[in-house]
Amino acid sequence: MRPSRGTVGDCYDNALCESFFATLECELLDRRTFHSQAEARAAIFRFIEGWYNPHRRHSTLGYLSPINFERLHANAA
Repeated sequence: MRPSRGTVGDCYDNALCESFFATLECELLDRRTFHSQAEARAAIFRFIEGWYNPHRRHSTLGYLSPINFERLHANAA
């Protein structure tokens, strides 16, 4: 991971990232025990690519999933 590059004191700097990690922790990491780092990586990948991006709706994207948001704007361009 890389540290934020926003301005000092900007309260919105990491809001989206913090929201994502809170969702990841609450909906995946707190519910499972992983036996290896590889198992944890695979579960996180499946969470992001199998549910978070294709299905979870986001208020910042007009309640669309990230994939649907990108499709909508790719077709409009």
